[in-house]
Amino acid sequence: QVQLVESGGGEVQPGGSLRLACSASGSIFNLYDMSWYRQAPGNEREKVATIASGGSTSYADSVKGRFTISKGNAVFLQLNDLKPEDTAVYYCNAKSVAGFSYWGQGTQVTVSS
Repeated sequence: QVQLVESGGGEVQPGGSLRLACSASGSIFNLYDMSWYRQAPGNEREKVATIASGGSTSYADSVKGRFTISKGNAVFLQLNDLKPEDTAVYYCNAKSVAGFSYWGQGTQVTVSS
């Protein structure tokens, strides 16, 4: 069983930055594809960014050039030039080759002036 814990959320003004972190039980980051999703009230959960076990990255069009996913002792999501529409609960996801999927509890990001 993989346990994921997100941290780093908060409230910022438009144009501000945050760095989210996803910690995991065990050394999984080189074995699992790691993704960040977000869900705003009334919306479906959407994938924001992925870093594959081999290190390749991909992003949703809405965040390209503003968000950066990386990994080290945790999986990080650097959020720059934040906009009010980025307001959501951000979730970390780990997915294995076999298709097992694990979720964290989420961290709230609020962008407001």
